[in-house]
Amino acid sequence: MKPTVLVVQHEDNCPAGWFADWLLAAGLELDVLEAHRGRAIPASLTDHAGLLVLGGEMGAGDDATTRWLPPTRALIATVIAAGDPFLGICLGHQLATVALGGTVARNPHGHSRGLTPFSPTPEAATDPLFSALEPGVQAVQWNNDIATALPRRATTLALSPDGSVQAARFGPRAWGVQFHPEASPAIFRSWTTDKPSAREARPDGIDVFAVADAVEGSASALRRAWEPLARRWARVVKDAHQS
Repeated sequence: MKPTVLVVQHEDNCPAGWFADWLLAAGLELDVLEAHRGRAIPASLTDHAGLLVLGGEMGAGDDATTRWLPPTRALIATVIAAGDPFLGICLGHQLATVALGGTVARNPHGHSRGLTPFSPTPEAATDPLFSALEPGVQAVQWNNDIATALPRRATTLALSPDGSVQAARFGPRAWGVQFHPEASPAIFRSWTTDKPSAREARPDGIDVFAVADAVEGSASALRRAWEPLARRWARVVKDAHQS
């Protein structure tokens, strides 16, 4: 039987996207838990070999309006403490940061602007996932919030141009990325140009149509850049499942 990853999804327009394709191609099965549609968050992984927590427009501390965030943070903490494979993408990364004792807040440098260079730290060179990635390749970032302080035992693996955490390792088999390796151009447009407010000028001056066009023009390069991350994480999940 193939190892199955539990995927926590927060919104319809924030699916696993390309990452799902890559994990399935690498020999995993996916159990997508649509938390926003009322499916309960489990207290721990039982029949699942790993946990993938996706992004969403809500904040990591928006418990009053997003009732599944506290149990999601609790599940993340349990999974990481048990040494089971975990990957958090954008909001998932922020939820892990908070769950383990770090802090998340609005980025004082403003909203990220789409294509952003991946800038690994020296610690990434020996990381099981990030040593496979090329410095300077483009990543899709679209976020207001950032990890302002990582948990005590976390390691920064990459920094955004503004100096904020771009990727981190939370444990031997646990990682978080502030960017969106899963985001196809269609997914990115659902966050930007497809919104009813897209024609309105943004206070931060971001031209969402130009940003979305740039993401679409980089689709092939983005797929080449980030498939190795998915395949390496899939290997971690499979190895953990067999041990």
